[in-house]
Amino acid sequence: MLQVYLVRHGETLWNAARRIQGQSDSALTAKGEQQAYQVGERVKNLGITHVISSDLGRTKRTAEIIADACGCNVTFDPRLRELNMGVLEQRPIDSLTEEEERWRKTLVDGTENGRIPNGESMAEMAARMHEALNACLKLPKGSRPLLVSHGMALGVLVSTLLGLPAHAERRLRLRNCSISRVDHQKSAWLAEGWVVETAGDVSHLALPALDELQR
Repeated sequence: MLQVYLVRHGETLWNAARRIQGQSDSALTAKGEQQAYQVGERVKNLGITHVISSDLGRTKRTAEIIADACGCNVTFDPRLRELNMGVLEQRPIDSLTEEEERWRKTLVDGTENGRIPNGESMAEMAARMHEALNACLKLPKGSRPLLVSHGMALGVLVSTLLGLPAHAERRLRLRNCSISRVDHQKSAWLAEGWVVETAGDVSHLALPALDELQR
C-alpha cells in the first residue's frame, strides 16, 4: 500500500486580505510560516521520503519548511498548482461586480462547464492533479510522499477520488496547512486503487486556520 499525504500551503497575505490568488502569488504570513512548522512537527516521524510541491511561491516555502523537518529535499511539479482563475486573479473578493461574482460562483456551485474568463475549468485542474498523484506510483517501493498544493486543487482531487464529478458543488473545506491522506491499495471491502483515509485534519495547528470566506 502506498500512503500519500496532502498538505495545503500556509496562510498567505492574500488569504488574510481576501484576495483571489489562483496561480498568482503572495507570501506566507507569520502565521502561515508557523503553520508550516507545525505540519513539520506533525509529520517528521511518519517516514516521509519525498516532499513534492506546486511550483508557486507559497507552496514552495511551505514545502521547504516541512522538508527540512523530515530531512528530505523538495521537488516541484507544476501540475500541483492552484486553479487558474483568469481575469479575477489578484482581485479582492469584495470588489467583484455581480457578473464577476457569478463567474467565481460557477467554480463552486455545481456548474458543469464553469470557468472564469481566461481561466481553467475544474475538470482541467482535476486531470492534472490526478496525473501528479498517479506519478507517485512510480516512486521506489517503500516511498511515503507528501504533496504540498492548494485549497481548490486538493479539494477537487479528494472529491473526485470519492467519485464526485470535478464540477460538483464544493463541500470539502481544506484549511491552510490541513493534512489529508490518500492510500493506493487493494482491499476486499474498498474499491481498488486510491481511497481517502483522512481529509482536512488541522488538529496539529495551535490556532484556528480560517477559510478565506469566513474572515
